[in-house]
Amino acid sequence: MQSLLEQHYHDHEWGVPQTDDRVLFEFLLLESAQAGLSWRTVLEKRAGYRHHYAEFDPIRVVAFGEAEIAAMLADPGVIRNRAKIEASINNARVFLELQARHGSFARFLWGYVDGRPIQSGFEEMQQIPAQTALSQQLARDLKREGMRFFGPTIAYAYMQAVGLVNDHLRQCLRQQACQALGQELSL
Repeated sequence: MQSLLEQHYHDHEWGVPQTDDRVLFEFLLLESAQAGLSWRTVLEKRAGYRHHYAEFDPIRVVAFGEAEIAAMLADPGVIRNRAKIEASINNARVFLELQARHGSFARFLWGYVDGRPIQSGFEEMQQIPAQTALSQQLARDLKREGMRFFGPTIAYAYMQAVGLVNDHLRQCLRQQACQALGQELSL
């Protein structure tokens, strides 16, 4: 059963096409933290992440050292996994490098779908894949750049969350709204 937190997330954030690099970094960080856990767990700890990760500012995150890592490991308000925390700092570096190379991380990311969200049109939850050839490619490319804790399943969840893929079911009220937002997208 979905919690109110999960329902609010679905109704207001999930699948909305995002082009703001800070939002894209936030979801990159949160999706990577989710590996092996439920999304509810991540949503419940989102405020802790916002606090510890300087409002999801990748420039500040890339400078984190042992003091910041220790503070997070001591706080039950985040997922206390040293490998994931260290990967998030590393991934901030990769994010900033891609941002600099492409003018924005959004331009890099949206290039995978030619600037327009994929509209899946699924009827049932069972039809939604855990990963696709495109998420495998994104994960491979980011791994080649040095990103960690971002395999093809996490990549697909990320693509769904930030609206590269509209996996709202056809009968879902958010499906058409997210489709319309995708048509208005400009990079």
